[in-house]
Amino acid sequence: MEGLVKLNSFWQGKRVLITGHTGFKGSWLSLWLQSLGAEVIGYALQPPSNPSLFSTAQIADQIISIDGNILDLQNLSDVFGKYKPELVFHLAAQTLVRHSYKFPVETLMTNVMGTANVLEATRRSKSIKVVVNVTSDKCYENREWVWGYRETEPMGGFDPYSCSKGCAELITSSFRRSYFSEEYSAQIGSVRAGNVIGGGDWAADRIIPDCVRAIKNNKTIILRSPKSIRPWQHVLEPLFGYLLLAEKLWNDGSEYAEGWNFGPENQHAWTVEKLVATFCNLWGRDIKWAVENQEILHEALYLRLDSAKAYQRLGWRSILSMQDTIRMTVDWYRRFYHGEDPRIITLSQIEKYESLSKEMQNVR
Repeated sequence: MEGLVKLNSFWQGKRVLITGHTGFKGSWLSLWLQSLGAEVIGYALQPPSNPSLFSTAQIADQIISIDGNILDLQNLSDVFGKYKPELVFHLAAQTLVRHSYKFPVETLMTNVMGTANVLEATRRSKSIKVVVNVTSDKCYENREWVWGYRETEPMGGFDPYSCSKGCAELITSSFRRSYFSEEYSAQIGSVRAGNVIGGGDWAADRIIPDCVRAIKNNKTIILRSPKSIRPWQHVLEPLFGYLLLAEKLWNDGSEYAEGWNFGPENQHAWTVEKLVATFCNLWGRDIKWAVENQEILHEALYLRLDSAKAYQRLGWRSILSMQDTIRMTVDWYRRFYHGEDPRIITLSQIEKYESLSKEMQNVR
């Protein structure tokens, strides 16, 4: 956990632009950066769900929030020029596999050309020193291996979403080598996390939001692929890795300008069925689930990440057990539906995570 103590001092006063700040992960990152003293500028479309963490926590009231599309290169460049961010986290994306089957061109345009636009706007900017491009664990050519994919594995993708993320990685690598290889140019890193869960997610076709909706409406939870194994992790785990990497890119530049995995420990790679059973048990309800009978679109059965490089070179560790990860998620939603302020809930969980991280650092 090297670097946690420095977070507050490093981010204090930094101008940080987040694309996709209205999404689930972007909302958590916005609140965390703001709590660290950063000046946060967000650039995104309207929140992708209703409700959303962005809206319920009133994040727009606390940061500079700009309604914009990453496919609009001119507008994006104008925003970069006006607000002069020093660091950029690129999270804006079409994030759903099933949606990509229905709308492949939209997915490819957003995730591929959108990434190219962010990097081109960065190339035109004189203020940006660091870019962290957030892709996905699904960027790798999936071979249904039981062991984790390393950063050196080839990019690929069966479905349009996975393909788009592999392409985004290739574009990032191309821009890095073509335009950002000089000592004083912006430093570009890309990050690949597992399947993140946590409070404040109401997106369609995601298992935890599906569980929450079923519980609130007394419905049966529908599982598409109960035996599929995924690298589940709390949203704060990879976000902490992104913050660490951004600081390393700022201070040590090209040594860290490459791709990074931020996945959980192998024992956290649970089946969908086990995740749902634990979630329902911790919620304290006898909830039923059934397997979807309609045609199943192809999704990988096995997916794990090897994060040894982040462990060794960044000092990053996954610190939450799966029980703690699910318990924090259940706690967030239960408190929200009991009327607590979602902003306060989220910030309290961020503070708790920071405390746990410091404890782990002291142990090591």
